[in-house]
Amino acid sequence: MDLKALFSTKLSEVLKGSLTTKEIYSLIETPKNDEHGDLAFPCFQLAKIQKISPIEIAKQLASQINDLVFSKIDAVGPYVNIFFSKKELGKAIINPILHQDQNYGSSEIGKEKTVVLDLSSPNIAKPFSMGHLRSTVIGNAIANLAKKCGYRTVKINHIGDWGTQFGKLIVAYHRWGNEEAVAANPIGELFHLYVRFHQEAEKNPYLEDEGRAAFKKLENGDSEYLKLWESFRNESLRAFKSIYDLLGIEFDSFQGEAFYNDKMDEIVQMLKEQSLLELSEGAEVVRLDEQQIPPCLIKKSDGATLYATRDLAAALFRQREYKFDEALYIVGQEQTIHFQQVKGVLKKLGYVWAEQMEHIPFGLILQHGKKMSTRKGRVILLEDVLNEAIKLAKKNIVEKNPGIHDPDEVANAVGVGAVIFHDLKNDRMNNIEFSLRDMLTFEGETGPYVQYTNARAHSILRKYKGTDVCFEGLDDDESWWDVLKLLNEFPRVIERSYKQHAPSILAKYLIHVSQAFNKYYGKIRILAEDEHLQSRVSIVNAVTIVLTEGLQLLGMKAPKEM
Repeated sequence: MDLKALFSTKLSEVLKGSLTTKEIYSLIETPKNDEHGDLAFPCFQLAKIQKISPIEIAKQLASQINDLVFSKIDAVGPYVNIFFSKKELGKAIINPILHQDQNYGSSEIGKEKTVVLDLSSPNIAKPFSMGHLRSTVIGNAIANLAKKCGYRTVKINHIGDWGTQFGKLIVAYHRWGNEEAVAANPIGELFHLYVRFHQEAEKNPYLEDEGRAAFKKLENGDSEYLKLWESFRNESLRAFKSIYDLLGIEFDSFQGEAFYNDKMDEIVQMLKEQSLLELSEGAEVVRLDEQQIPPCLIKKSDGATLYATRDLAAALFRQREYKFDEALYIVGQEQTIHFQQVKGVLKKLGYVWAEQMEHIPFGLILQHGKKMSTRKGRVILLEDVLNEAIKLAKKNIVEKNPGIHDPDEVANAVGVGAVIFHDLKNDRMNNIEFSLRDMLTFEGETGPYVQYTNARAHSILRKYKGTDVCFEGLDDDESWWDVLKLLNEFPRVIERSYKQHAPSILAKYLIHVSQAFNKYYGKIRILAEDEHLQSRVSIVNAVTIVLTEGLQLLGMKAPKEM
């Protein structure tokens, strides 16, 4: 139930057209102090229309509004402050949550629509570092939110398995590689070779030319180079799978850059036919001056294709394959110009669906204030962080609850959840300084705090001796009403989180729900045997429904015991 919409409708009936219901809705505020009411309507806009003092208008409105859903209506200066009838609205809020259960918060705004999401996309032959965490967990959460809103979702892991870096890696392997060492530790050894290539290239710049030439041979189908590349790719995908299993994330497609190797000629041909390709210092580019964007490089002077060429082919393939209504690219903000160029080229080719493509940027995870770099070997391995988080979680859980059932499963849920939530609670555009200590703190505004609140609520339900629960109303004026108002907002939080592509909205909301519930829990004996027992337990039940579903939407598990 949208309480603002309810208030808007009642006001609209009194105002009779002075403002539309939508305009009224946009003006309604939530007082900072609960003593001033649940909602407030400022009368300044009406004063401009009616040429009357806003204070006088507020008095008139307060006297004209009369409905059982309001327990009190006050004119406070230029504001109309309303207090809802907690007992009646409590029934209208809690009982539908209990009835809908895990479907609570679902909507159909995406009905019969498809959204394609490009996320994670690590590079083969390189370790899965903390630098890949943000695209992975932000993209997964956005996909979950889209599905909750009724969309058909397609999650694509656009693996970085093509490009000049693989020519460099082949050169490094031929110069310094050891077949036995690579077989024993594929990712670690290939990463070592990649770092060494760039170290040596600083002293011998000709190595860069050698790397580019090697990639051109790979692109032209050299059998030896293709065999090496394929072994690099297979070993990398096996290593990545263990990370995704830990995170509990699955994909619909692992079609990486190499998949589009035979699909780029069509794009290049279309650009030629429409006279959009121009030569620039030997390379072929598409100018985007009218969009005030730098030229998009399609082919290098040696004829090799680029990241943009493959992304153009990928966009065309995805539209044909999935007929998407939205295509979201969850990629770091440093790629902003690149996606502007790709979108700009597609628009020049006449593809109107390019408008449905959107880059979802995010900030960096920094280490000592600096960007992590695989070239320089400055990385923190995500798998190491996850395993350390799980280890610490198990230590804390066993100390607090020695008799817990299956501590390993709970530790996995809490440790991995701590890492995911630490990322998602931050605005995605903010940079995050890597701190294992902050990430693994199990108190305060953290994932484990929300998970523990949910487990506490489940513990109360296990102790409840009754069978049925429903909300009949409470007479006291304690903090249960704050909990109900927050639970009531869950559907709108989900919709807002998806529309703004901001999982942080949901993460912060779950913290607020947890804080409100823990405040209520600290004041009231929930299981006291009296006439209001069922109503109190119904609130607890509704809290578990919202926290469990909210955590799962963020890509986290919600253990019932901790």
